[in-house]
Amino acid sequence: MAARKTPKSQSQPAPEAPTGERLQKIIASAGIASRRKAEELILAGRVQINGKIVTELGTRANPAEDHVRVDGKLLQGPERLRYFMLNKPKGYVTTSSDPQGRHTVMEFFHGRGRGGERVYPVGRLDYASEGLLLMTNDGELANQLTRASSQVEKVYLVKISGRPPEESLEQIRSGIMIDKGRPGEGRVMTAPVGLKLVRNAENPWFELTLIEGRNREIRKMFEEVGHHVEKIRRVGYGPLVLDVEPGQVRELSADELEQLRYAAQRNKRSAPKSPARTAVQSHAAALLKARPPRRPAAKSTARRPKK
Repeated sequence: MAARKTPKSQSQPAPEAPTGERLQKIIASAGIASRRKAEELILAGRVQINGKIVTELGTRANPAEDHVRVDGKLLQGPERLRYFMLNKPKGYVTTSSDPQGRHTVMEFFHGRGRGGERVYPVGRLDYASEGLLLMTNDGELANQLTRASSQVEKVYLVKISGRPPEESLEQIRSGIMIDKGRPGEGRVMTAPVGLKLVRNAENPWFELTLIEGRNREIRKMFEEVGHHVEKIRRVGYGPLVLDVEPGQVRELSADELEQLRYAAQRNKRSAPKSPARTAVQSHAAALLKARPPRRPAAKSTARRPKK
């Protein structure tokens, strides 16, 4: 016997769609922290909505009506979104603070008249690496760019000790097993990479293109084939091409920002080739020849002998 259909008049009402914005997005938009860091703040019980502590990541609020506090401080609404390119020098960590007391990339944004907005690094370059680092207070864009599924191209110039045979280079190109994190945490296969020689020498330079960003991935890949990485310099990030001196900062143009948003949202398999790819290739040789800026010589305090 066929089941009777429930009359429309007696059907259950559809559940109301959740209103407001996700709490972590509100915090990121206010420039307090990146979206990922905001989630940690929520889970740690450091966020309140209208006086009540919230620890659920799916919680929503209306920034125009609700009082949202982080560590007791009331959020004042979204900051102006800012986007900067920094040429990170070697010897700086890409964190807001460092328990070991090392220099951080935040030092390049202190007292420079950037408008007062607090920006954060997108992704990481390790302590010994240098080059292009994106800094922003746009937590939504930062989250999209660092998500593995975005597959945004990152281009590096890499100097290694010794000359690896072509078989070793092919291993790296097609994917190679490396340690996940610290020794003992398991192994993982890297995604295929673009790899080509750009300077043939006893210690050669290679151009390497990644679509993922595992911890110390480049160093681990070459170590697996028996070669130590001496230098790493990131020269491209999606549509961005490194064009400032070490330690220098510039704000992104509206066109660069538009292309960066597209790169963060596109499907890599069906997307057209990055318009900056050719520019990165043409810059590689020039960047390798460029010498780091000389530090000004200290003035001598010795007096010249009188004639």
